[in-house]
Amino acid sequence: MARIIEIESIDDVRVAPFASLTEAQLRSRLDPQRALFIAESPKVIAVALDRGYVPESILCERRHIDGDAAPLLARCGAEMPVYTGSRELLQQLTGYKLTRGVLAAMRRPEAPSVEEVCCGARRVAVIDSVVDTTNIGAIFRAAAALGVDAVLLTPTSCDPLNRRAVRVSMGSVFLVPWTWLGGGVGELNRLSFKTVAMALTDDSVPIDDPGLCGEERLAIVLGTEGDGLACDVIAATDYVARIPMAHGVDSLNVAAAAAVAFWQLRAR
Repeated sequence: MARIIEIESIDDVRVAPFASLTEAQLRSRLDPQRALFIAESPKVIAVALDRGYVPESILCERRHIDGDAAPLLARCGAEMPVYTGSRELLQQLTGYKLTRGVLAAMRRPEAPSVEEVCCGARRVAVIDSVVDTTNIGAIFRAAAALGVDAVLLTPTSCDPLNRRAVRVSMGSVFLVPWTWLGGGVGELNRLSFKTVAMALTDDSVPIDDPGLCGEERLAIVLGTEGDGLACDVIAATDYVARIPMAHGVDSLNVAAAAAVAFWQLRAR
């Protein structure tokens, strides 16, 4: 059973990862081996534990220690600290209401290479400059559910291990291999992928185009919420595809469009 520690002040330095440290500070600590991210809710934390992620500490409402959090705490080492207090104190400390009363500060693994993530993959999602945490989480959830083998993100995209992105994904960010794409989408041709930009252009093909659907290895490129994909990104892809629309609607939210694309373009 983990070590239960009662906190009495929101200024307690031991709970800084849950309170005073920003997402950037959690990622960019002086010692990269100690970089952290925050996972929220027992279900999401359990998924992370199942996938080998290591908790450094837990913040838990007092009433959940023998309730929802009990199975999690039983899986943690005897020396791992579990900081606890009243619901009101913890909400004041974090600045938000805890989902099911539990947060875990977990060690951030080193990002794998693009080659490692794409090894053996037939369908890959490329997220280009998507910055909304809710959209990132929803895209990962759709990717996990609809058979996408890996996710690549440009450095201008939101971090998938952002607390809210993790929660919206319901832990799917732990299920699908992912990493950062330092080069352009053309880099994927070198790995034997064809690339398709999801965009509205004069030469776009319907998403159910037989040639597109029949590609053996395909990377599906999704763009930012406001302006979509940049012209140079579209120009670098092998296909441009659109989702046929009715009633004069021109586009879907990027997370909704991703789910449609993942289903239609799934590997046969």
